[in-house]
Parts: sequence; C-alpha cells; structure tokens
Amino acid sequence: MIGKSTSRIFRLAAILVGATLVATACQGGDPSMTIGAIYNLSGDQKSLDIPSSHGARLAIDEINAAGGILGRQATLLIEDGETDPAVIAQKTAAMIAANSDMPVMIGMSDTDVVLAAAKVAARDKRIFITSGATSPRLPKEVPGYLFLACYGDNVQAAAAATFAHDELKLKKVAVLYKEQMSYTELLRGYFEESFQALGGEVIFSRGYTKANFTDAVASLPAADFIYLSASPDEVVSAVRALRDAGFTVPILSGDGFDIGMDWANLPDESNVYFTTHADVSANDKNAEVIAFRAAFKKKFPDAEPDAFAALGYDTVKLVAAAIDKAGSSDVNAVKAALSTLTGFKGITGEISFTDGSQIPTKSVTIMKVVKGDETFVRTILPTDVPAP
Repeated sequence: MIGKSTSRIFRLAAILVGATLVATACQGGDPSMTIGAIYNLSGDQKSLDIPSSHGARLAIDEINAAGGILGRQATLLIEDGETDPAVIAQKTAAMIAANSDMPVMIGMSDTDVVLAAAKVAARDKRIFITSGATSPRLPKEVPGYLFLACYGDNVQAAAAATFAHDELKLKKVAVLYKEQMSYTELLRGYFEESFQALGGEVIFSRGYTKANFTDAVASLPAADFIYLSASPDEVVSAVRALRDAGFTVPILSGDGFDIGMDWANLPDESNVYFTTHADVSANDKNAEVIAFRAAFKKKFPDAEPDAFAALGYDTVKLVAAAIDKAGSSDVNAVKAALSTLTGFKGITGEISFTDGSQIPTKSVTIMKVVKGDETFVRTILPTDVPAP
C-alpha cells in the first residue's frame, strides 16, 4: 500500500525506546534467540497486521514453553511500522543495529510496505520472512533474503478463477481494481489471465481510485459476476456500493477480503466469495485449529483469530524450524535450511520450499460470506498458475 508522508524524522534513540519486548530473555545461561518483527499496528494495514502480530506472540510463547530454539529462550521484538515505508525502513535499521545476533526478521501483509523492511534487512545480510505479503515478484526484488510464508497472488488468483469457472459455472466477468496499489493491480492481472486461460471471458476491466469509485461502479456492464480487487479498508463500503447500485451477482476477490468480524457490517450479504490462507473459525473441527483457537483466545480473550493471525503464528514457528534444522543461528546456515525446508505443517497448511524458490507451495482456501459471517467452502491447489 502507498505509504503516508515520508517527511517525518525519527531519532535513533526514540526508535529503540519504542521497541516492544514481547518475550523476555532467559535469566542466566545462554543469551536469548532474538527474532525481529515489523508489523503495521496503526495505519491502513492494521486490520491485517494486528492479528498477525498476535499470532506471532502466541507462537513465541509456545516455543519458549517447549524449551525454546536450540535450547535458548526466544525473544520477539515487535515494532509498529505505521503503514509508512519511511518509518518501516528506519525502525528496521534501528532494530538491526541494536541486535547484531538477530538472523531473521518477519512481518507485514502488503507488498509495497514489506519491501521497505526487506531491502534494509538484506543490506545487512538478514533474512526477512513476510507472513502475509503475497506478490510472487517479491523474491526477485530482494534475491536470496526475502521469503514468503504465504502463497503468491498468482496462485490465489488461479484458485479463484478455477472456482468461479469450474465450480460456480460462471463464464463472463466484470473486473474492478484499485489503482496505484501493487497488491490489487497484480491480483486482478493474474485473475484475468487465469480466467481467460480456462475459457472465461473478461468483458470489462477498469481501475478506480477513491475519488472515482462511484463512476467506475456506474460504468459496469451486466456480467455473470464481479471480480473486485480492493484493499481491506474499503471492502465493506465497496461491496455496499455495488449492492446499492443494483448488482446482485456474485462478487469474488482475494485475501484482502478476509476482514473477519467487519463483515457484520453487511448482515444481509451472502453472495461474496474470496480466497484466503486458512479457515480458523469455530466451525473448523481440525484438531490443530481447535488447539490454536483455544490458545489464542486464552492469550487474547477480546480478539477473534483469523487467517492473518494464523500466518503470523506459522511464520514464527517456521523461523524456529529453520534455525533448528540449521543447528545454528548463523544467517547463511539458516537461509540454507529454510530454502530446503519441506513438509512444515502449519495452521495455514503444509509449507515446502522447493527448487530454490523463496515462495512455498501451499493450497488456497475458498471462503463465502453468509449473513455477514465467513464460511468455509473448500481448498484448492491450482495446477495452472500464471508466471510471476
């Protein structure tokens, strides 16, 4: 997402004081194993990153309760990136400067902001694993050091196209996408390519801004369904505007539509589908999900876990697994271990890095909105995926 003003100046001392120590180091013995995290706890990305940070905090608690990483207690340092690339870059640099033995950093859920952290981390030869930024082009931007714990947008777009064409039997789509945001522009492009490859027809495709969204809706032709590539903060208002304009056809989208309890603002809505990373609702009877929900609710009684909470949780556990496999916190050893890690069983699915890819092979979850609530439909592992 495009950041706010970059004119703000932060003193290093103030940044360091602002760091949140989430898990304490062990008393005596070996020093703690430090993992850094940048999450946007304020700004436009907070609806995704606050749950992710909660999941990460839960994971570090469980790791320490089980004996830590390589026999050392783990410390998770979380900074608020404020959805501002300048702030993110500064706080990443400050965290690295203060923690010379920190091999890995994690965090964030959007392409445009994650690069601000990952490029700084790579400059100091630190690994960055994004828990939720889904652009498959990210690894090429930061070769060798930026990994995804989630699938790429090309994969979730292919899954949505397959579901729309093969399961819902929809043939003609009208597409609306938010302009000047990497996530929304890439997602719609991959979806259109995938849907057309299946024999579907894209009869309309238009970008919009906040200023001209009403005009874009008014220009929509009749179609079997609408693919709406929007940012999380505008989902409710955009869906409401489409329904108010008389469009009753299904609306499909990507994981930006995984807005959890915010769907309660549309209590009559029951014809929206979206791709996401996992179903962690109370309806899921998987033993691992039940245990995750119970632990999450105990630690955060006023919050409801969602797919992004599960991504944050999985990412910390993935870091621990890579360090354990490496047998060392040396960056090169951890990077080699992570690059060949297969069969990692997370809440969001099994994660495997193969053929030198920094993006894991993972299945995609399809959800439906029913009466203002998210309901699981099925999982899909698409076979025909557009190139990044």
